[in-house]
Amino acid sequence: MAKLISTAYGDALFELALEEGNLRERRKETEILRDVLIDNQEILEILNHPVIDKNSKIKLIENIFGTRCSNRIIRFLILVIEKGRQDEIIRILDYFIKKVKETEGIGTGRVTSAVALTDEAKAKIEEILLKLTDYKRIEIIYVVDETLIGGLVIHLDDKMIDSSIRTKLDAMKSRLIENQSV
Repeated sequence: MAKLISTAYGDALFELALEEGNLRERRKETEILRDVLIDNQEILEILNHPVIDKNSKIKLIENIFGTRCSNRIIRFLILVIEKGRQDEIIRILDYFIKKVKETEGIGTGRVTSAVALTDEAKAKIEEILLKLTDYKRIEIIYVVDETLIGGLVIHLDDKMIDSSIRTKLDAMKSRLIENQSV
């Protein structure tokens, strides 16, 4: 099966950064680039506009990022545009960032709770997750969702732990409905 475009380009960028010995710097740079592109959807709309020619798109990239990004990243973005894969830029950067973080032993997660967690609770969650994994560090985004009623929903990479009261109530409701049907 052919590699996904984001995987193929992300792997190429990863191998290049690995060869150059600057994975961490390249990751930080691509995280900033990704955030700028997401925060400025107009740039992505222009890059993906079918009527705007590739040279104009390349000039746009050079004008906006030429002094803000390394020459290597600018050349990489130009290559992506020349190959007509600009609609994959965010997925390429996401893949690259994830791959570098895996190499650096950094996990990423999201913890959703019914109420805002204290710093002490956050530290305890991170400590527990570090013990349960091989990660050296975990970057966690904390989200409040009052519909959970209580408990936590933890997403760590592609795994999920759901100990929310809402899920437990829904499961109990399903079992009650099943028992009534029998």
